[in-house]
Amino acid sequence: MTQEDYLFGRAPPGVETEPAAPSQQYVLGDRECELRRLVSQSRLIADITEHVMQRAGIKPGMNVVDCGCGVGDVSFLIATLVGSAGRVLGIDRSVAAINRARERAAEAGLRNVSFEVVDDLASFRTRVPVDAAVGRFILMYLREPAAILSHFARQVRPGGLIVFQELVFSMCRSEPSCPLLEKCRGWVHDTFTHSGADVEMGWKLSSTFERAGLPSPEMFLASPVGTGRNSPMYRYIADTVRSLLPMMEHYGVASAEEVMVDNLADRLRIEMTAAGTVCATPCTIGAWIRKLDDFNMTQQGQDHINT
Repeated sequence: MTQEDYLFGRAPPGVETEPAAPSQQYVLGDRECELRRLVSQSRLIADITEHVMQRAGIKPGMNVVDCGCGVGDVSFLIATLVGSAGRVLGIDRSVAAINRARERAAEAGLRNVSFEVVDDLASFRTRVPVDAAVGRFILMYLREPAAILSHFARQVRPGGLIVFQELVFSMCRSEPSCPLLEKCRGWVHDTFTHSGADVEMGWKLSSTFERAGLPSPEMFLASPVGTGRNSPMYRYIADTVRSLLPMMEHYGVASAEEVMVDNLADRLRIEMTAAGTVCATPCTIGAWIRKLDDFNMTQQGQDHINT
């Protein structure tokens, strides 16, 4: 049995997990364009995520579970923080995303990170308690985020860390704005809303932690800001629209003919550069706590799940 098998293997038969609500559809999908977008998104906010993880207390030697890992960027970041003495397991229900994460880990020669396809987050359980459970842009897609958060908190040892980073869409700002950018913002917002995703989950992290039976978290808000011809924002916005386009059409938010996604980044660059627009997006809030003892956490979390 490897160390990963011991730490992150499934709980033995007969060990029950606490009930938690199933996740809903990830509206961005897992097509090739979305796998690429996840990488570019991570480049935009890597420094912010690293700051949150370091402030939370992720340190060398820790064993960490990354919930909803996508193509692995948060897992890779954590792997550098925990070092060779630590271990990271990234889990996601997308086979395509996990395969890409494994390929990237092999290409980078990372030996302290592994990835697993998990169809149902509520069914996942580590063999022994881990030092931390982390996640980025995952709770916003769950029907009952407090229930899932409570479930993952139970996989963390007393004194361990729970760290999550979520979106605050309403704080994606630009000045001065421009018509095309406002159209894109509306398309993205309306598609997320139709799908049931909570685009203001960042503001709700504190109450979600409390409903999960956890202490009120420390929190940190930040956003990358872009301007000028060489800003990566134009491509990032266009790539987000591209990933969402099938569902935009499904919900009747916008048509492919209206969006013209193939030249959207160039049109955004021309219009926003001409206007001298400064754009801040996406805005994120990171929240973290050091877990109390299992008894207190279980009592409060179970009360929420049973209501």
